[in-house]
Parts: sequence; structure tokens; C-alpha cells
Amino acid sequence: MNILLTGANGFIGQAIYKALEDTCCITPSVRKLMPKDQDFKILDLSTRSGWDDALVDKSVVIHCAARAHVLNESLESPHLIYEKINVEGTRELARHAARNGVKRFVFLSSINVLGKSTELGMPFFSSGLVNAKDEFSVSKLKAEEALKAICAETGMEYVIIRPPLVYGSGVKANFLSMLKWIARGVPLPLGAIRHNKRSLVYVENLVDLIKVCIEHPAGANQTFLVSDDEDVSTCELLERVAKALGVKSRLLPIPPSWLGFAGKLLGKKDIEQRLCGSLQVNIEHTKNTLGWKPPYSMEQGLARTAEWYKNRS
Repeated sequence: MNILLTGANGFIGQAIYKALEDTCCITPSVRKLMPKDQDFKILDLSTRSGWDDALVDKSVVIHCAARAHVLNESLESPHLIYEKINVEGTRELARHAARNGVKRFVFLSSINVLGKSTELGMPFFSSGLVNAKDEFSVSKLKAEEALKAICAETGMEYVIIRPPLVYGSGVKANFLSMLKWIARGVPLPLGAIRHNKRSLVYVENLVDLIKVCIEHPAGANQTFLVSDDEDVSTCELLERVAKALGVKSRLLPIPPSWLGFAGKLLGKKDIEQRLCGSLQVNIEHTKNTLGWKPPYSMEQGLARTAEWYKNRS
């Protein structure tokens, strides 16, 4: 099977490439080559050059590349950058893929197209109504819609996967910061957040689902949610991470209402929601349609993540 993988040097892209390079003919592509990426192809979603060459003889595209954050390096507004790369880039890549005979286009979207939070015990379903709130999520939703339209016109199959927070070896951003704080014994004022529930997915569970989705007949033209199939409160997650790291959990029982008030004062209401609120996903559709279940438990995923963190150079 010949596969084109975009975003191959990202956190998730690297895990996919590692999992498939020995069993598939996979062409990794990146926006900008680094010294270690000499065997990769350039595929810049903002320039649309060299795509037909990268798509020759490919039967599957796994599209992970996206702009997740807009920093201050550009004079363009975040909205225009997300539109150019995440929406127009995906649309044009899908058009080129269909034109070159690609059979299936696997698109890594985001759970946030359904919203940023759920009521406790009322998870998102794959068939749920969309409720994208921020510019990134809106761009992912528009990209989904563009992909579906092209597939309807051309007969190319799509698979859309909407993951929640992904963690594992090589993780970055907030999860990596959390690992650092806990490993250093920094007291965290989150010990009272025990009544929310959040879904996460270990990167190897996500990769395993992607491997199934590249060829499973029942995956054609489907949208799937994914998680470790186990939800935890913020406090429980931190306690589990501390246990995996082999350190003492140092959580201060500050009332969540105080955190909410502080978040509003600091203009960080979004952070307050991620810490105190719930975001649960139901993956029954994924399991029943594909006969799939996560191969790793959350305990195993956190243990492997902690081992990577302790051993990294």
C-alpha cells in the first residue's frame, strides 16, 4: 500500500510514520525540511507546489498537517492563516489526491468541532451537532466539509477522525508542562477538581485506529471519535501522572470556584474551562463499526509517556 503522510515531523505524524514505515510504502511530507528529514518530501499547504509529484501512485493520504497556533511571525490575521492552510490547503490537497487516483483520504480533525465542553455524563457522539467555537476549530470544520464535498463529486473515500487531547512519547505544549511541574514537585492548586470528566487518547491508540481506517471497508465515508475509553477528572489525571513518574502528588485543594474567578480576572477563561470543565467522548460508533478497541489502557499510556519523559535527553 502506497501512502502519503502530511505533517510527518509533528508529534502525531512521527508516531504514524514510525508505526507504518516497515509495513507500508509511506512517503512522509513536511512543510519545511530539517536536517534529520532528508528523506522527506516538501508539501507546503500554503504554496500548493509539488503535490502531484508527491501523490503519484498513492492509494491513501493521511492528512495530519495543520496550523494549530498562530504566533506573531505574520502580519496576516489568524483567521486568514487558518483559512489558507487548514481549509484551502486541505481542499486543494483533496482535489489533487482525487485527480491522482487516491482511493481514501484520512483526515485528522479535532473534537473541538463539536464544542469545547460537555455536561457531565453527556458525552459527544460522532453524529452530534457541530459547535465549533474558535478560529482553529472552525477551520477544521470547514476542511471536513470541503473534503466531504470533493469525495461526493469524485468517489474518493474519506475518513474523518476527531481526537480529544492526545498524549504520549514526544508530547508537547500543556501536557509536557504538566509533566515538568509534577516531576519537579511543584504544588498545583487543582486537588479539588474531582467532579469533572475528560477524555484523552494515548497517541499509540490513535495510531492504531488510523492503521485500521486506512483500509477497513466499513470506514469509508465515516466520522469517528477516539479516546482511551476511560474518562478521568483533572485531579485523578494528575495523581495518575505522578504515580507513573514515581513522585509524590502535590495537589492543593483550592475550590474550583476560586480558580474560575482567578481565570476570569487574568482573562484565561479558556484555561479555567479545560481544568475544571468536562469534555467526554463516546466511541461506541468507532468500536462497533470497525470492531476496534484501544490496544492500550490509560494506565499503560501514562506509564509509557512517563518513561519517555524520564529518559529523554
